[in-house]
Amino acid sequence: MSFRKAGYQAIDRICDYYYNLEKLPVLSKVEPGYLKNHIPLTAPEQGEDFQVIADDYQKLIVPGCTFEGILADLYSTSAVNPGFNWIASPACTELEALVMDWACRLLGLSPEFLNSSEVGGGAIQSTASDSALIAAVAARSLFQRDDPEILSTQLVIYTTSQTHSLGVKAGLVLGLSVRVLEVKAEDNFSLRGETLRIALEEDEKLGIKPFILFATVGTTSSGAIDNLPEIQQIGTCYFEWGLVNFDASAMWVRDRKHLTDALDVTPPFLRTKQGDAGTVIDYRNWHLALGRRFRSLKLWFVLRSFGAEGFRSYIRKSISLNQVFADFVRRSDKLTLVTPPSFALSVFRLDPKRKPDQAILSLETLNKLNKLFHTRISARHDILLTPTVLNGVSCIRLAVGAARTEIVHIQHACDLLHKEAELTLEEWERVNTKEDN
Repeated sequence: MSFRKAGYQAIDRICDYYYNLEKLPVLSKVEPGYLKNHIPLTAPEQGEDFQVIADDYQKLIVPGCTFEGILADLYSTSAVNPGFNWIASPACTELEALVMDWACRLLGLSPEFLNSSEVGGGAIQSTASDSALIAAVAARSLFQRDDPEILSTQLVIYTTSQTHSLGVKAGLVLGLSVRVLEVKAEDNFSLRGETLRIALEEDEKLGIKPFILFATVGTTSSGAIDNLPEIQQIGTCYFEWGLVNFDASAMWVRDRKHLTDALDVTPPFLRTKQGDAGTVIDYRNWHLALGRRFRSLKLWFVLRSFGAEGFRSYIRKSISLNQVFADFVRRSDKLTLVTPPSFALSVFRLDPKRKPDQAILSLETLNKLNKLFHTRISARHDILLTPTVLNGVSCIRLAVGAARTEIVHIQHACDLLHKEAELTLEEWERVNTKEDN
């Protein structure tokens, strides 16, 4: 099969996938180890026909996947692009610097975060976890450079109980302690300045040195927004919600020197006159790896295809659809919101309204009831909701993010959740009645 023909076929199959997306299960139905029965343990000695390979992809790989930037991925793959310094990939470096400034202005960040400021700047990392790890490496380097006598065993990373796992994972990778600060439901699980102050005072007495805090605007678990004015510090901004397919995590820093001082390794074979003169950005010193993918093409394609207004409309639409779902929960006599809706996320639970003569359900009972509720939801193939636990309260998350999500899909989610809530309560009553007898 010719490259041109194979390319046409790939695009056709990708289009067919999206045209039929609503008919497909939201979660893969395969069992662990399913590929072992279909793929040999060793690579073939002789090359195979590409049509056979493409058909195997459709037959074996697509069933194991849970699926604007796709085309950009195709283009970026076609470019021989090591990306480790400007001279090796001028377009890769310069496009990344420019589109990150586009995104910086679009999000209303301070001009200090612009690459054109030549002080701060932005780079596209693979994931938010990578961004957090890079920020932690730079913060540790700066902290120990300012006070060389501090031992690594004294250092600690601060997160909250609502922070994404990236904070704890950064600690594991760097071999550093992590302190998880507790947040309260009455504060909507936001980190408050007083909580931080108490932790700092406690650690100071113990000789422990907190060197970075991962504050969050819209946590994964609850959508919590840490109280940044009270905290008065935030090291890194993440750009997670924005139509660009994985992997692409935007990271901005106020002072790029903190990154390059920590990560700059320039052997003779990587030196260039442009880099030595400081007239270009060498992005290899902004992340952990040497080479980097041409990820900026994806952001460039998306922002040009949607435009700033289209991007804003997508965000507003996602938030609006989430409000539709939140209103449904508020009207329900079986469901209740655990936290106020945050951006495109609602956290809710099954908590049926009780009659005056009925006993109030205990937290333990409600948690068991909600685990049963989520088990029933998870058995379906037309919706995928994830569970979470907020300060001991078992609940369920609904997040709106897909560009193709419409009001009809939200209504479908509302209808089936109402149905599953009724069936869960019936099953619960049946089991409890049997136990009582």
